[in-house]
Amino acid sequence: MNKLPYLSIPGSIPKILAKIAEERRPERFTQDYLETILGFRGGNYRAMIPLLKRMEFLNADGSPTALYDQYRNDDTRAQALGAGIRKAYSDLFDRNQFAYALPRDKLHSLIVEMSGLAKESQVGKLMLSTFWTLKEGADFEKAPANREPAVINNNTKQDPPSPPPPPNQQADALEFRVGYTINLNLPETTNPDVFNAIFKALKEHLLRN
Repeated sequence: MNKLPYLSIPGSIPKILAKIAEERRPERFTQDYLETILGFRGGNYRAMIPLLKRMEFLNADGSPTALYDQYRNDDTRAQALGAGIRKAYSDLFDRNQFAYALPRDKLHSLIVEMSGLAKESQVGKLMLSTFWTLKEGADFEKAPANREPAVINNNTKQDPPSPPPPPNQQADALEFRVGYTINLNLPETTNPDVFNAIFKALKEHLLRN
């Protein structure tokens, strides 16, 4: 059995929605906001809050969503309302994707079938009236634009680092250099033959390729 959302006074829906579009956006859409700011007092009107949550106009904590904001925009109101109705009545649209275009009697029959209620059930009639009233002015063909805030990255764009060369290329790129430091203690002599002999020995034994 599918329980579709409904209000006991469906005729109040257009009035509440009109006030939503007119009044300031609250941090939380509470009963106090509904009664004090929007001016709808009484328990019958409070059912509008869970309906707005099912429409995803409100988060679970009552904070307005992007769809709520789009409804308050004259340019996107009809599309936002259509999107919200699709969310709240997803079971109905799963059965017939063009449920909004059904004649009233056909829609009633579908609700009776899905809900399991008697045809003359007052609750079933309220489900029908709530949906019928809610869909007035809704655009079901065009989805509202996604206006979720974009993530801003202030970091300067950098080229990705180059991948390291293959191991064989790394080995080829290595170059070894060896240096020698030679300290010589030369004898105190003025005979050039002594120096010539020393440097000749260095060349033969230490400076070979």
